[in-house]
Amino acid sequence: MNHAGFVNVGISADTGEFSVASIRRWWYAVGAPRYPDAKQMLINADCGGSNGARLRLWKRELQVLADELGIEITVCHVPPGTSKWNKIEHRLFSFITQNWRGKPLISYLVIVQLIASTTTDTGLTVACRLDDSDYAKGIKVTDAEMAALNIQPADFHGEWNYTIAPRWPDG
Repeated sequence: MNHAGFVNVGISADTGEFSVASIRRWWYAVGAPRYPDAKQMLINADCGGSNGARLRLWKRELQVLADELGIEITVCHVPPGTSKWNKIEHRLFSFITQNWRGKPLISYLVIVQLIASTTTDTGLTVACRLDDSDYAKGIKVTDAEMAALNIQPADFHGEWNYTIAPRWPDG
């Protein structure tokens, strides 16, 4: 266990495009250097918000990322109503909240600095980046775009668990 967190703070809309951009930023900053021979990425996500299991934009953008990285991306969504047991809430976000408790969050710079200064006695460190990109709300993904995804539902609850593979091999 690396005991390290990565937070991408957005200033625009929380969309599927933003969620995947956050994963992309983590991959290039942390994932690729740490796992240079990775052939697959596993994402554990809740079923709501910008990375919801039914959201077309989330899946389309994951396909773009899988194509870009040349690796399979497997997503396992936790069932609706169970995100309160998400370990990230307890192992990362609770310490971020404690760290900035009582401090005025007056700018994005302050927010990023407070998140990045979060540590614990057991060695938790947190990297934080500001994402100042503009993510538009209401982007519609067509049926044709959905049909073009290289997505394979899992045998168990394929609506929550699926793998998106690159659409073409390397090179």
